Amino acid sequence: MSATEASAVSTSAPRRLETARPRYGELLIQGLLAVCALVSVATTVGIVIALLEPTIEFFGDVSLKEFFTTKEWSPLFSPPSFGVLPLVTATLTITFWALLVCIPFGLGAAIYLSEYAQPRTRSVLKPVLEVLAGIPTVVYGFFALTFVTPILQDIWFVGEKPQVFNAISAGLVMGIMILPTVASLAEDAMAAVPQDLRAGAFALGGTKFQVSTRVVVPAALSGIVAGFVLGISRAIGETMIVLIAAGGTPNLSFNPSEAMQTMTAFIAAAGIGDQPTGSVGYKTIFAVGSTLFVMTLVMNMVSIRLVRKYREVYE
Repeated sequence: MSATEASAVSTSAPRRLETARPRYGELLIQGLLAVCALVSVATTVGIVIALLEPTIEFFGDVSLKEFFTTKEWSPLFSPPSFGVLPLVTATLTITFWALLVCIPFGLGAAIYLSEYAQPRTRSVLKPVLEVLAGIPTVVYGFFALTFVTPILQDIWFVGEKPQVFNAISAGLVMGIMILPTVASLAEDAMAAVPQDLRAGAFALGGTKFQVSTRVVVPAALSGIVAGFVLGISRAIGETMIVLIAAGGTPNLSFNPSEAMQTMTAFIAAAGIGDQPTGSVGYKTIFAVGSTLFVMTLVMNMVSIRLVRKYREVYE
């Protein structure tokens, strides 16, 4: 073999890869992210552990049948009654009225911001809309009690007028509170839809409204559903608005003009009471909290299933 051929062979032979220097900054960031993930998991586990033991002790004194089937809730009086149905129905009723506000108006606002608004208009309206999410919930509660309720009493035309404390004012104001969350997440999901889908729909002769409602919304459905679920979760877990505006009277009724007490309102009211630690009345706080936790967990599991079913992946 000639010297030229030997040189060519040695040149074409693969070089040995050099060991890269460790990047300590990236390792530090990975460690911090792992710690954040573990903290969130540990927090959830801690909540479950904190609720589990008192809840098991409570159901050792009160049967599941009595708790979930009886219609009277007065655990802090004598004789006590432990039927949680009035709290559950109140929570669902107020959440229903909140959804009547936040879902249509939130989705409409998202469609306008994503498909109709000019960039300058969007840059102004979206921050203004999101300011509503930063208002303290206690302010919303007094707004519902002192402003919305008197208006409803003046314009009410079906049956008896709403009481001073009522479910509908709390539900409507709660819908206003969670509207920015729904609108912002839905708008982000629609903004992520590729422009090629819109261009194709316009090329087929679709109008702006048809493209928005029949192309963009279905393509962003998974993100929109996630926004709805987050809004529902916040509505179910809201405390101050229902505590101030809906009242503290357990009431097994779906009439929105009546006073009601939700699960979160009971937890807040009983938690600052004079119940001795370890008593059955004290353990009701954990039993109601566990019921609320399970309801939220089931709803999130259903939402995850829906999001995965309707998720669209674009390249």
